[in-house]
Amino acid sequence: MAVEFGLLGEVTAHVDGRAVDPGPARQRCVLAALAVDVGRAVPVERLVERVWGPDAPRRGRTTLHTYLSRLRRALDDAAPGSVDIVLRSGGYALVVDQADPAVDLDRFRALCGRARGGGDAVALLTEALALWRGEALAGLTGQWVEAERERLRQERLAVQHDLVDARLRAGQGGELVAELSARAEQHPLDERVAAQYLLALYRGGRQADALEHYRRMRARLAEELGTDPGPALQDLHRRILAADPTLADATGRTGSAGADGPPVVPHQLPAAPGLFTGRVTELAALDRTLADAAGDGRSDASRDPSAPGATVVISAIGGAGGIGKTWLALAWAHRWAERFPDGQLFVDLRGFSPTGPPMAPDEAVRGFLDALGADPDRLPTDPDARAARYRSLVADKRMLLVLDNAATADQVVPLLPGTDSCAVVITSRNRLAGLIARHGARPLHLDVLTGAESRQLLVARLGAERVAAEEPAVADLIGLCGGFPLALGLIAARAVAEPHLPLAETVAELREFGLDALDSEDPTGSLPTVLSWSLHRLTDEQRTAFALLGIAPGPDIGLPAAVHLTGQPEARTLKDLRALEGHFLLDRRPHGRYAMHDLVRAYAATTARDHLPDPVRRSALERVVDFYLHTAHAADQLLNPHRQPIRLDPPSPGTHPAAPRDLSDALAWLDTHHHHLLAAQRTAAEHHRHHAVWQLAWSLYSFHQRRGHVHDNLAVWQAALHAAEHLSDPTTGILAHRYLGTALVWLDRNEEGTEHLHQALASARQHHDAFHQAVTHHDLSTAWERRGDDRQALEHARHALDLHRALGNPVWEARALNAVGWYAARLGDYDTARDHCQAALALFRSHHDPHGEAATQDSLGWIDHNAGHHHDRAVAHYHEALALFRALGDTYEVANTLDRLGHLHTMLGHHDQAGAAWREALQLYREQDRHPDAERVQRQLDDLDSANGRLP
Repeated sequence: MAVEFGLLGEVTAHVDGRAVDPGPARQRCVLAALAVDVGRAVPVERLVERVWGPDAPRRGRTTLHTYLSRLRRALDDAAPGSVDIVLRSGGYALVVDQADPAVDLDRFRALCGRARGGGDAVALLTEALALWRGEALAGLTGQWVEAERERLRQERLAVQHDLVDARLRAGQGGELVAELSARAEQHPLDERVAAQYLLALYRGGRQADALEHYRRMRARLAEELGTDPGPALQDLHRRILAADPTLADATGRTGSAGADGPPVVPHQLPAAPGLFTGRVTELAALDRTLADAAGDGRSDASRDPSAPGATVVISAIGGAGGIGKTWLALAWAHRWAERFPDGQLFVDLRGFSPTGPPMAPDEAVRGFLDALGADPDRLPTDPDARAARYRSLVADKRMLLVLDNAATADQVVPLLPGTDSCAVVITSRNRLAGLIARHGARPLHLDVLTGAESRQLLVARLGAERVAAEEPAVADLIGLCGGFPLALGLIAARAVAEPHLPLAETVAELREFGLDALDSEDPTGSLPTVLSWSLHRLTDEQRTAFALLGIAPGPDIGLPAAVHLTGQPEARTLKDLRALEGHFLLDRRPHGRYAMHDLVRAYAATTARDHLPDPVRRSALERVVDFYLHTAHAADQLLNPHRQPIRLDPPSPGTHPAAPRDLSDALAWLDTHHHHLLAAQRTAAEHHRHHAVWQLAWSLYSFHQRRGHVHDNLAVWQAALHAAEHLSDPTTGILAHRYLGTALVWLDRNEEGTEHLHQALASARQHHDAFHQAVTHHDLSTAWERRGDDRQALEHARHALDLHRALGNPVWEARALNAVGWYAARLGDYDTARDHCQAALALFRSHHDPHGEAATQDSLGWIDHNAGHHHDRAVAHYHEALALFRALGDTYEVANTLDRLGHLHTMLGHHDQAGAAWREALQLYREQDRHPDAERVQRQLDDLDSANGRLP
């Protein structure tokens, strides 16, 4: 059942040639508004604006739904099951179930594309223009209709110009004079029309008329625009004056005759991108490839790519959709076009086109044969034989081929020349590994623009003055677009079209709407649409993996986490990851990590939301969160084996946590996955998995403490406290208040921290929980020390010691002993301090707690340092503490001990050792964002340098 919609004239609908009444004018406008974007969802707001304009009536949306219902009913009655209007992602889409384009506008554009791709341009463009039945959208009115009608009018005019060019190339001339005379009157300042008219007049034997028209054209340009004709028109005038014989040969043929007649020199390259910027490194890489093939190692203009012994050059430019592959290929091709005197061939292989399958290799070969002047009546019928004829025609010629938008290596291979005198540039969203392996193609992976290149692009489009005037907004735009050329181009185009709007408003729109702000009615200028084309070549399983990766917690992902995300076996998941990498939708990073560009990831997340059922998304996230949680918990047990354990909920079905082998392995895993664990907690919170939220905070505590991640520690315990409020177990609330209080104390927010610790203590007393009373007293001692009250700190430490002794917990008793010793020393009671710390050290050693031993060695060092004697013993204690802290990966305490050691060395006059200790401490404080400590140590170093400068 053939469904056809007409926009190139009156808006019509036909099914198998029978007319379907689209209804009154406003309802036909709704149909037109959907048909121009057939197959794609048009947001409701955009439909309303297209039909009624910016001042839509209050009941516009209700009336729109009425029109949609009537259209859907009329179409379903005429073509049941073949055409429908469906609700999709917040908008409506006209969907037609047939391979051929259903809208005459799409058929028109497809025919023009085939003509530009090397087909019979005269026949194809004539067929395309025949689809027009008058003025586009005839009978409709409105702001959008008028703008669309004018845009289509210009599109039609451009094709009419293309058809004249094609007819002139085919040898016509005099028969075009009447048509071009009228067009020249309509467009008196159009130099392209003038050039066509001059050539037609000359070929029609009217040289004098041609010269007279040029004279009038030049006078009008001078009078109205104050300029002369362009170089191309001036050159044509000169050749007409000289009666250049080549003007009479419309084929443009040169050279000697061959089997198919005189060879043709094709020049098929589309225009070079007008505002191409950046890509200096990539252009240089292509130059080097060409120079290497020439064998002289030079990439400048002095080297000759046609030198004897040159080898065929095949460069495969790969990258994601919208990354700028075609622009790079065309910019480079135009730079070197003159070095290929036998011509340039170009074809869009439509590898990722939304309107149909990729171009068949035989169709591309046939287009090249036509462009090379092959006699169509003498071409073989067998595709392999036609490919051989094509290779024969380009044999030993110096030609440049640009094969754009290739889907696979197999699509490209029949188009490769058989001799070594040509250069081939291929662009693809696929890595074309087979082409690299079998034909020696040089891969060039096109990545995002650098910050400097992004700014250069905006300067080229907006002007240096505007960019400088709105510098903060420009910096934000560059960051939000992440170097993605299509995104930057879209933003720049809007800014040019709306110069009165400040760029800061565009920044705000991007932040609020994300990827939706980069959508556009023109599919080739819409980043979501361009990215969607990349999915057409994927299997259903690969599309699902792509969507799930968009919602995976963390900045990147490794294979084990990806296996839990997809729920597939490891081998299948790895295959899917490599397929996505091969299509440039995923980047492989060192150490087996995979990551997406932020904008690609945003599109993947949208795909997950719109196309994956909620149970699929939820199960995937539960598995991957549980993988991170249970592995982190296992790592925490290795970091702090004497910590009172908690019992986790059983993991989701299909979850297989990793098992770190030892302390070093546990620290390495936590370092690698720290950001993923933070993101996993946020994901758990979004899905109200309250147990997982606070259990992740618990599992990260020892790691945060040892690595000095004080701000992250605060964030996870704030989330944990919120989660604990939804749980009935009082212990979770005690723990959340206690650890949140400790996190605040670490950041010197001591009053807030003390308040949470007192809440934890009160709750522990209410529930007769002696252990949590004891450990909370221990934490309160630290809080009061930070508040400058060592007596209150000592009192809490003694309470903790009494409770732990009563509970018979020797490791925690040792921690309390060390705390009592520390605060006694700070109060000047060094004998009591040393006795308690020595007792703590013995307990830690007997129970194999190296972390407690390190902390106690640090305390003993401070005691011997400040007691006024045994300074050598103090140095030894500090070095023992440092060795243990380093072995445990506790960089937080390493920094503190180094700071204290520096003071001891200064007192002893060891200025070099003091400087070395403080410089290392300073670096650690800065890495841990402990800015007050870093500033203090920097002052200490400055004072030390000043003191050294005064030494004799």
